[in-house]
Amino acid sequence: MGVSKKGISSAVPTPARCDERREPLPWHAPKAWQDDPQAAARVEAIMASPGYRQGDQDVEFLGLDATRGVRLQLDYLKPELLLQQQGVEHTIVVFGGTRLQEPEAALRKVDALQQALLADPKSKVLQQRLNVARSIQAKSRYYHEARRFGRLVATSGRGPDDCKVTLVTGGGPGIMEAANRGAFDVGAKSIGLNITLPHEQYPNPYITPDLCFRFHYFSMRKLHFVKRAKALVAFPGGYGTLDELFETLTLIQTRSIAPLPVVLVGESFWRQAVNVDFLVDEGVIDAEDRELFWYAETADEIWQGIQDWHRASGKPLLNNTNTKE
Repeated sequence: MGVSKKGISSAVPTPARCDERREPLPWHAPKAWQDDPQAAARVEAIMASPGYRQGDQDVEFLGLDATRGVRLQLDYLKPELLLQQQGVEHTIVVFGGTRLQEPEAALRKVDALQQALLADPKSKVLQQRLNVARSIQAKSRYYHEARRFGRLVATSGRGPDDCKVTLVTGGGPGIMEAANRGAFDVGAKSIGLNITLPHEQYPNPYITPDLCFRFHYFSMRKLHFVKRAKALVAFPGGYGTLDELFETLTLIQTRSIAPLPVVLVGESFWRQAVNVDFLVDEGVIDAEDRELFWYAETADEIWQGIQDWHRASGKPLLNNTNTKE
């Protein structure tokens, strides 16, 4: 009840509704045509002008060079908030070649090229493609190891909805698909961080939909790879894998981030791809920089090594959680 100036109680008015009025305000309708027949057309032109668009709904404005800072903020903030909502505290990052298919697919490609070469045995191009396909087939076993590793990470918590330690990949095919697929196999969540590229691309089908993000800026994508990372696992791969590997090693070497375990899967591949001993002998890195990573071959070796590393650091990765697959 309200009180009037005369001290007499008055009825409390009905709360006003934000979406309607009994009497419209002056700006609820354009100027009457009787007062200016051209007013409606001019108002329509004003409202159609780019300057009238609300800033956060103006795609052209948001795409300007001057608004790059805003786009960077949005590129960072959207995944950050959604990861927080899902309860993701720590991540295990997996990278590897997009061309490393599962063994069955790799074998089909070899068979197809062999048939093509039989029809054209003098083709140097076909022979080269067959040699590459055979090399890919030889490394396709890592697809199964990455898939098994994804299962090990996914089953390390207290159930499928426990995202405290969550696997994250670049969201693409090959090794990244295999790791996400391993989590998918056991009904657990996993993350994929895709990037917008000039050509069409698709996320692999095994990422949790609510945890698949597409970035505009490589820098923001890289930030999210490292921010929660408790390990980086690098399977054989190309430029993208090398990029993430060397960036992480540089951050650890310079102590720009807290040290974390880095595992290179496939010692024979990595010793040829990156001759670290040569870099030490040449004096461009220190001997202790060889200790920033180690080699492994199987999913069990990778996962056990990561846990051992964290226990040795005095901060176990898993506390009283189920570590069985």
